[in-house]
Amino acid sequence: MLDIAEELHRWCGEGRAFAVATVVAVEGSAPRQPGAALAVDAGGTAVGSVSGGCVEGAVYELCRAALESGESVRERFGYSDEDAFAVGLTCGGVLDVLVVPVRPDGPGREVLAEALAAATAGEPVALARVVDGPDGALGRALLVRPDGTYGGTLAGSVVASGPGSLDCVVAAEAAALLAAGRTATVTTGVNSAAGARCGDPVTVLVESCLPPPRMIVFGAVDFAAALVRAGKFLGHHVTVCDARPVFATTGRFPEADEVAVDWPHRYLDAQEAAGALDARTVLCVLTHDAKFDVPLLERALRLPVAYVGAMGSRRTHEARLGRLREAGVGERALNRLRSPIGLDLGARTPEETALSIAAEIVAVRHGGTGAPLTGARTPIHREPRRGLGSVA
Repeated sequence: MLDIAEELHRWCGEGRAFAVATVVAVEGSAPRQPGAALAVDAGGTAVGSVSGGCVEGAVYELCRAALESGESVRERFGYSDEDAFAVGLTCGGVLDVLVVPVRPDGPGREVLAEALAAATAGEPVALARVVDGPDGALGRALLVRPDGTYGGTLAGSVVASGPGSLDCVVAAEAAALLAAGRTATVTTGVNSAAGARCGDPVTVLVESCLPPPRMIVFGAVDFAAALVRAGKFLGHHVTVCDARPVFATTGRFPEADEVAVDWPHRYLDAQEAAGALDARTVLCVLTHDAKFDVPLLERALRLPVAYVGAMGSRRTHEARLGRLREAGVGERALNRLRSPIGLDLGARTPEETALSIAAEIVAVRHGGTGAPLTGARTPIHREPRRGLGSVA
């Protein structure tokens, strides 16, 4: 749901009534993962998607019905062998959808509005909602901050505070998922004062929202402008860095979020010292000049970032590896280097090259092979890899 936070935040500010349908569980092959959402307001306007089209019409009607009844509902959609035209997923998967009405004076609206405001502002936040549990609990929400503090309650009439409470237990789980940038379901129960689990089990969907992952493009070259556009398309916050002020200008890179004039290795050192790099950060080295590449890569390959790629021919790559070994970079670190950068697409133009780099970044993030899906037996959809981030 936090994927469509900006629009829903605007709806909250306008006092609209709406219902949100969120994918809360997936089995087999399905087009969208948990956290994907479709929202419908009282006037019939819809934003978002839960299935890429397969069951949108049926979910739309569920949202309209929930707005009328004021009741949350969970519905399962799957492919029907008996009737291929039935409402379901033609890809053969199964997904569960939670539909929650959000009325101007309804319960939980304040918590939801606060989560949407934080997500819209780019602040880290997790939203935990009950997707399975005791009667009346469905859809209850808890907002969780990175430090584990929280607002709202999942417990209803159950005591909602204290070390063993449902809210406290879920808040701790949600804070851990937020730190990893993951969206996932958690099943827990209410603990007694003695620490024993008691009461009905409760399953919550924790949606994590983090600021966009960073892409830093080193080298203000013609390929960089195309890569900036590709990075923005993938949802990255993109910085271009180059030591040459005549090339590193906002006029040449109007779509970049930042343009930094600095020696690449010095800029990277400063970003590390400022805590501005994390396990989702992507570093693309397009400088193609040893005096920039070697000191930069020497540092980059020792950082716990998601991706380090460097442009150059195979001859350039071999020469670069020799210099990095001389600088003391070990084989394990060198094995992390994606060089020549990108997948083999036969790319020629800057735009095609940017596409090949972007494709490799996506493959690394999700553990893909980069091989054609035609004739392959590998899964189309994979579980998110820990540490690389999932802004569901």
